[in-house]
Amino acid sequence: MQELLFNSYLAYNAGRHFVFDNYTWNRDGSDYTDYNGKLIPSRIPNTALIRGSSVGDPFPPGDNASLAVVKEYFDKVCPEPTVISSDEVGRTLAGDASAQTVLEAWVAKLRQMDDHRCIEIERDTLQIFSIWIFGSSRVLDIYPGFAAFAANRPLIAPPTFLDRWLPSLPFFRPSSPYPMISGLLVLHVRRGDFAEHCEHLARWSARFNGFSSFPGLPDAFEPPPGAGWGENTPENTAVYMRRCFPTVAQIVEKVTAVRETTAGRGLRNEWVDELKAALYAMGGVERVMGSRDVQLNWEQKYIAQAVDMLIGQRAQVLIGNGFSSLTSNIVMMRMANGFAPEGNRFW
Repeated sequence: MQELLFNSYLAYNAGRHFVFDNYTWNRDGSDYTDYNGKLIPSRIPNTALIRGSSVGDPFPPGDNASLAVVKEYFDKVCPEPTVISSDEVGRTLAGDASAQTVLEAWVAKLRQMDDHRCIEIERDTLQIFSIWIFGSSRVLDIYPGFAAFAANRPLIAPPTFLDRWLPSLPFFRPSSPYPMISGLLVLHVRRGDFAEHCEHLARWSARFNGFSSFPGLPDAFEPPPGAGWGENTPENTAVYMRRCFPTVAQIVEKVTAVRETTAGRGLRNEWVDELKAALYAMGGVERVMGSRDVQLNWEQKYIAQAVDMLIGQRAQVLIGNGFSSLTSNIVMMRMANGFAPEGNRFW
């Protein structure tokens, strides 16, 4: 998601049309893919997940930027594009280059190629904006300009069934397209194979994702000292697991602490899974729902993450996983919509 938005922002700054594709799990031409014994769509249109200029919607009046186009259109009008390797710019940058530095270098490169109508980045070369940028505070210096770009139009949109489920949604308020739902506490709790991922993060002393590291956010994380390269102590690993893969008891402890803060006053509803009994036992909770409680038809269930993100965007308080890109996506949107930093918390 972040790569899609940043690449479209790059095209915007370079004065070019951004080309977007489907969200593609499998490029072998099949309609469905076997994933852990279940069939999932090989491709999902990005317009089912987001809306806005990144997927071809018009820019605000007065902004004459080039519209984004679908890949099928690009392939039709650009049968022989100029193909360049991302290394042409990447090798000119320092290894710790920030997102803004990368943006400016690529804008300069593309503007030098104004005589080339169609440009394609070679598929098997490195990302323009690497995972190392998104996973560190090096992403934050691009945010002021990017937020101004994003704030003028909604980027995440719910499926239309949410009109019925959340009737208060004011989709087209220019000042605040997704206002806060008072009393709503959203918890992002990762489970399953994320336990192995958290152990991997501990071994390499990883930091929070970049957009979970805005200055002023509560619950900042600093890797504990004493780690090796590719290994860590049991004590440090326990610190990572508490922040990345908390137990039910640790989750309840965190929720209790957050409800006692100024930002947490009046919280009544939690959006969580597999914690209902423990959260009800706290008292003062009117309703607890999990992602699996949402009634989705067979098409809607494949964009359930977008639904979760929208609800997280609108929470009075979000408690998320700072190591997860889904949490950092939500935090990014909440900050762009002017939500108070203290409403963004982390395990």
